[in-house]
Amino acid sequence: MATIRSRVAPWLASRSGHSAGPVRPLVHQDTAALAELAGRDPVANVFVASQLVAGKSAVPSSLGTVMLGYFEDDGELAAACWVGANVVPVQATTLHAGTFGRWLASSGRKPASIFGPAEAVLAIFDELEATGVKPADVRANQPLLVMAADPILPGNPGLVPTRGENFAAILPAAAAMFEEEVGYSPFVGGEDHYRRRIAALIDQGHSLSHVNDAGEVIFKADLGAVSVDASQIQGVWLNPDYRGRGLSAGYMAAVVRLAQRHAPLTSLYVNDYNVRARATYQHVGFRQVGTFATVLF
Repeated sequence: MATIRSRVAPWLASRSGHSAGPVRPLVHQDTAALAELAGRDPVANVFVASQLVAGKSAVPSSLGTVMLGYFEDDGELAAACWVGANVVPVQATTLHAGTFGRWLASSGRKPASIFGPAEAVLAIFDELEATGVKPADVRANQPLLVMAADPILPGNPGLVPTRGENFAAILPAAAAMFEEEVGYSPFVGGEDHYRRRIAALIDQGHSLSHVNDAGEVIFKADLGAVSVDASQIQGVWLNPDYRGRGLSAGYMAAVVRLAQRHAPLTSLYVNDYNVRARATYQHVGFRQVGTFATVLF
């Protein structure tokens, strides 16, 4: 991972959160500029765009979260970065991202992850790594996929928006998916937050599942971020007892059709080494439009 430190402008944020140079936390008056910035790539920026839909402001409603902006000399917002439990860059070059990384390093914040376009994510991480921060995992090559049309395949008719009465079955399935993906339980540090997250997805119609008559979850997926332009599929999980039967493609086709009720573009990103999943997504009709990276701490 090549260093970009020599290319980053020497602006640093103070530990108080007030920035020097081109970076400062966004305020409500920056909302329109942030929406325009995120709209330049609605697939890559769906997370932040979805936050704007929910909160209607460039100022995050989550306690302790800040949206940073990188401003050019003429006052134009050139890039942004969500800084909360996760760090998510928006339209950031390596120059912008390196400066965000310096702000983050000087702030003393310890995010759970950085995710988004690979170039920007790895530039932010380069600055943190220079201060001695060690990652749990660096996933530097995650193809970003999208569909703008109907799936090639028919969808499994068993997949529906999760009903509230299935919460007790969906929660352990979602936790199992999370643990398979990141290597530890989402209940570490407390179960309440994760329970609220799953309940919110169900309430919003963003949790999709096939639960059989016996109450067994066969398949689940989430629309983890939804904007007016795009949705991003997350949390895909097939019950281990049903794997190897060729079911995944039909379920994913059904996920796309249900996602299209919310937004015209359906996206996801996948680890490059997950060959089986990548083949399934290609079979359904997804195409690659970019590359994400995720750094886990």
